[in-house]
Amino acid sequence: MRMAELVMGLVMGIFSIYLMWKSAELPIGWIAGEGPGGGAWPFWLAAGMLCSCVAIIFRWAKHITPESQSDSPFMDRRSLKLFLLNAAAITSLIGLFHIVGAYGAIPIFLIFYLRVMGGHSWGLTSAFALSTPVITFLFFEIALQKTLPKGFTEPLFLPIFDFFY
Repeated sequence: MRMAELVMGLVMGIFSIYLMWKSAELPIGWIAGEGPGGGAWPFWLAAGMLCSCVAIIFRWAKHITPESQSDSPFMDRRSLKLFLLNAAAITSLIGLFHIVGAYGAIPIFLIFYLRVMGGHSWGLTSAFALSTPVITFLFFEIALQKTLPKGFTEPLFLPIFDFFY
């Protein structure tokens, strides 16, 4: 597990730098009358991901995490299972964006991730699964006026847009 932590920190760090570089091909600053440029969110999210990767590598070097202290193989059976479950969950999230939209896919993903994978209480899971799409909607659709995919749920949003506009 020790080597897996380092490899993932490095690979994701390099990927973050690539995403920042590609995002900078579009404007990453504020455009008057429009809001943030097309590359702003990808750039700053990738910068945050790079900071996380640096923290992972630092914690690995200092032997802070249980994984960095482990002598187990690169990927044991449990780690492989968790990796595959995470990959399937994220792939499903992306696939659901086209069917039920962002505001339907996000709560489904959070319920699976928090309750099934994380074993958190229904109270915490429900709070996050219900509040995250609402906050996301208000932030992107209302504050930034950037639309997210809504899938077949789009007609449900028309009264909300009528209210705000």
